[in-house]
Amino acid sequence: MTFTLIAINIVAFFLEQRDPNLLIGLLALWPPSPAVAADEPVFHFWQLLTYSALHANLTHLLFNMFGLYVFGREVERTIGHLRVAALYVASVVSGALVQIAVSFASTHSYPTIGASAGVFGLLVSYAILFPHRRVVLLFPPIPMPAWVFATGYGVLELFMGASGEEADVAHFAHIGGMLGAIALMAYWWRSRHHSWID
Repeated sequence: MTFTLIAINIVAFFLEQRDPNLLIGLLALWPPSPAVAADEPVFHFWQLLTYSALHANLTHLLFNMFGLYVFGREVERTIGHLRVAALYVASVVSGALVQIAVSFASTHSYPTIGASAGVFGLLVSYAILFPHRRVVLLFPPIPMPAWVFATGYGVLELFMGASGEEADVAHFAHIGGMLGAIALMAYWWRSRHHSWID
């Protein structure tokens, strides 16, 4: 499933290059607005999922696919391909919902794109499953336990989102992705008598 998700993102990226304005207008996550001009993009319910398949540039795509590959494979080996797909979708949708909620308090109206919410959901799932496994930062290359890595990333995203730094980055979608994955993992834990695996 991890490789299928990566393939979907890569194919979507190349399709996006053919007509970016059309796909971003139709598939990116646009904040709901009560009144827009006839030619302006508007929110559609499918954007809660489709925004995750679009990326701003090749670097954006590569970083997200690297995270999806690193964390997705290990999570999938532990909980199976169906559950990793459910985790990814739940993270993407919850990331979208949090981003929309935050957009109501913001004066900015710009689209959200990228698989980051899904990747952050897999990151926190990895940290829950393997809390003491070592993860190495890319810059600088510092090893740390997975739970420290995920917690630190979550705190950093919250700080950057609240401070308004990098306003073009959907920090709250990242946080929403983590929250969605945590909620689904907790549900599975309780419903399956403290077991991640069927």
